[in-house]
Amino acid sequence: MKKTGIEILQKFHKKPLDNLSLYVIYCIAFFTVYSIAEFIVSSITGVSHDTLTEAVKFFCGGEAFLCCLLKLLKIRKTT
Repeated sequence: MKKTGIEILQKFHKKPLDNLSLYVIYCIAFFTVYSIAEFIVSSITGVSHDTLTEAVKFFCGGEAFLCCLLKLLKIRKTT
């Protein structure tokens, strides 16, 4: 019998993602959506929102960096 797409994906994905990994994925997805929306808005109106863009970059980048740092420190602490 032919395998379904879910069975093929489950073969490659052995364990569920933890909360830190999901948070990093959400930060990256949010920043991607924000960047696309900002590009569309700035191309239509001709106004660039530099301060807001810097704040979003700082927030998303900082949170993702801290989550990655926590994950690395946790791995080193357990071994």
